[in-house]
Amino acid sequence: MTFQLGSALLDACVLAIVDKEDAYGYSLTQQVQSVMDISESTLYPVLRRLQKADYLTTYDQPYQGRNRRYYQITEQGRIRLMGLLQEWQMYKHNIDCVLLGGELNG
Repeated sequence: MTFQLGSALLDACVLAIVDKEDAYGYSLTQQVQSVMDISESTLYPVLRRLQKADYLTTYDQPYQGRNRRYYQITEQGRIRLMGLLQEWQMYKHNIDCVLLGGELNG
C-alpha cells in the first residue's frame, strides 16, 4: 500500500537529501524514489520551485563530456528544512496517536 504524500513532504525529502550533499537530478530522483513513488517528471518541477524560492541553487560540473547540473541547499533552504522537520514531527506524532493510540497534540 502506498500513501499519498503532499508537496511539503516531498520538499522536505529533497531538501534533506541535498542538505547532506549536493546532488544532480537523476541521483535525487533515485534517492526520493527509495521512499516514495514519484517520477522524474514530478521531481524536476519541484526542484525548479525550490530554486525559485531561493531554497536551492545550481551549478554545472563536467561528467563524461557533458555537464551535470547539481543542486545545493541555501541558508534559506536550511531554515525551511528545519521548519518542515518540526511540522513533520508533530504530524507524525498525531498520526501515530490515531493509528496506535495515544494523546494528540493540539
